This record gives sequence, C-alpha cells and structure tokens, in this order.
Amino acid sequence: MTAEAMPKAEEAAIALLNGRVVLPDGIVTGRAVVVEGEQIAGLVAPDELPEGVECLDVGGRYIAPGLVDIHTHGAAGHSFNEPSPGAFRAITEANARHGTTSLLATIAAAPLPAMLACLEACRAWCRAPQPGAEVLGVHLEGPYFSPAQRGAQDLASLRTPDDGSADELLAYSDILRMVSYAPELPGALDLTRRLAGLGIVPAAGHSAARDTDVYAAMEAGLRHAIHLWSGQSVTIREGPWRRPGLLEAALVSDGLTAEIIADGRHLPPTLMRLAYRCKGPERLCLVSDAIAGAGLPDGSRFRLAANEYEVRDGVGMLPDGTAFAGSVTFLSRMVALLVEMAGVPLVQAVRMASLTPARIIGVADRKGSIEPGKDADLVVLEADLTPWRVMVRGQWVGEGAPSSPSPHPAPLF
Repeated sequence: MTAEAMPKAEEAAIALLNGRVVLPDGIVTGRAVVVEGEQIAGLVAPDELPEGVECLDVGGRYIAPGLVDIHTHGAAGHSFNEPSPGAFRAITEANARHGTTSLLATIAAAPLPAMLACLEACRAWCRAPQPGAEVLGVHLEGPYFSPAQRGAQDLASLRTPDDGSADELLAYSDILRMVSYAPELPGALDLTRRLAGLGIVPAAGHSAARDTDVYAAMEAGLRHAIHLWSGQSVTIREGPWRRPGLLEAALVSDGLTAEIIADGRHLPPTLMRLAYRCKGPERLCLVSDAIAGAGLPDGSRFRLAANEYEVRDGVGMLPDGTAFAGSVTFLSRMVALLVEMAGVPLVQAVRMASLTPARIIGVADRKGSIEPGKDADLVVLEADLTPWRVMVRGQWVGEGAPSSPSPHPAPLF
C-alpha cells in the first residue's frame, strides 16, 4: 500500500507503530498497521503515513489478528445455554478482554425447547452490533451424540438425527455455522447432506464411530472433527483385529479439519505435537471449549444446561472428578501454551487460533488475518503472549484501551 492509496488524514482512525506484526507466513517489523473505521486499511512504512494520522506506539509488542474461537460455551459464570442478553454480554465481553474478537456461540445438548430458545436468543443478539467479541453464529454441539462418548453432555437430552427434531433445529440455518454429531447414529448421513446443502459445517464428535462410518459421512459432506481425543472412539480390538475409530480417521484424513483444546489439561504435549504433525496449521485449529467457569477461581461451581460442574486444577470437572467438563482457559492463553509446551512456532500457533478457524467456518474473507479490507480485529500481545490491547472492528476494548494516541513517535525498527 503506497502513500497515494492511503486514506486522507481526516479519514484515518489510527496507525499502530513499532510492533512485530504477525502475518500468516511470518512476522514483519518496520510497518504500521493502519485502521480506518471498522477495517484494516493497510500495512505501510511509517514515513508513508499522511500528516495528522493518529498513532499508537505499541513498544515492540506483537500485533496479531484477533482470535477466532469456533467452540466456546461460556465464561464469567454464564453459558450460551442461557437465552438472555445478560449472559451473552458477560461472555462476549470476557472473551474480548482476553483477545478473542469473534466466536461461535456453542450450545450444548439440552431439552429441545431449551435449545430452540437459545437459538432464538442468538438470532436476536446477532441482529444488531453488540459489545465484546462478535458472535458469528452458532455451533450446535449436540444433541445427536453417542451415550458412550457423551463426556459432560446431558445424557437425558441426547437424541438421534432420525427422530424429527432436526427440522426444528435447522429452521435456524440462518445463524447455524457448525453442527457436531456422531456420524454413526441412525439418520446421521441424511443430516450430513442437509447440513452441507445449507452451508453449515458438518462436524463429527462425541462419537463411537468406526473409521468406515467416518468415511461414509465424508462422502456425504462431513468436513470437521471437534476436540481431538475428547469424546472420540479410538482403536479397539475385535479378536485379533484392530478397528480404527473416529480419532484415527480424523488424524489421517486430508478432507477433515480438526481442533484441539490446548489448555495444558485436556492433552499432554505429546498429543498436541502429534495432532500438529498429522494435520498441520492449515487444517488444525485451537478452540477453547471454554465453559462458564472460564475466568473463575478454583473451587467455583457453575452450570451447563442441566448439569453442575466445578473449576478444579485449572479445568472444568464433573463434581466427582471422573471426567473433564470443558476448559476454563481463554484462547490467547492456549496460543502461549501451544508454543511453550508443544514447541509450535508462534506464527503457526497464532494462525491456528485466527485464520484457520476463520477458514473452517467460511469467514476468512473478513476475519483471521491482518490484511487490507478485513475487519479491524486486532490483539496486541506482550512478549509472554498475554493481551495488552484488543480491538474489535476498529474499537478498543475495555478499560485498558489507550485514551490518547499520539502523533508519529520515533520508530523502534
């Protein structure tokens, strides 16, 4: 972008200077990120900025794209299974403070009327601009799951796709971005075709499927596998024979994208590295799978749909301690943990929490990377990768927002 292509000074909102800009293929210095209104206007040399453009010196910190979480249930004591504006506001504002600038409101299995009420609440929320992280739509996690692989999902709320309830849920296809289900259940292949035809991502999860079930679903349009190793069938023995499950099929299938929960609790470093080596940063994304306990201290109790859970040892737990119930870690911390624990390069870890999930749900034309014309969703990160400043569509978030950008400071690079 040249100076001639720049907006006039009175039209430019702000330029972020002296940062290490995280792009999909590397980190660049000596360039200013220019934001005009709600969009990124370009990356330019500081001496190409028009006079009078307001500038913020980020002091050598990282400037990364805002993070995109396609699997998150809640935060700050609330979940998206609560069909109220107050719950949505608490969750989206908490996420924005931690660097997640857009997300899918993930609804867990619940009685059908309750799930429909949550979908209606999300539709209403999305009709107008709202505070905090932007809700891009809904990820419906359930109710079509294997009882044996349900994890913390409510057993009494589980269904099969052939029972007629899909018609009521798919009446909200305007806001549904992803539906996860067990591909081996009765009616699952028909559901897969319907989802694919509506442009909704069909995703496998909480499943006891064999690899043959997965491959049949892929023929029908299956595209994604949720939280690898969590709620998934793995290789079993039948006499002398080994039968691969959903996990193995997801790891080896180029036609499936996948996600991991990199909170340092759900997966040890070896499994994070294995997923990364099998899928690569373009087909593997980070998700928080955060629940209402995100941001709450150990010992806190919270609910998701019909069940009560507890924050224990930095993760969501069933009260009896027999199973995880989701994470309590925001996506920005997971980027840091993936770098620290699994040795994934920073550029790729950021990509896995921004551009890759944006591509999976079909919003990469406006989200997920620092490029001209995309939404001005940015997170400025400290050296330890904690958020310093966050911007959602050109607006700074929270009390930490800079109050008085200054004219051109001296460049550091």
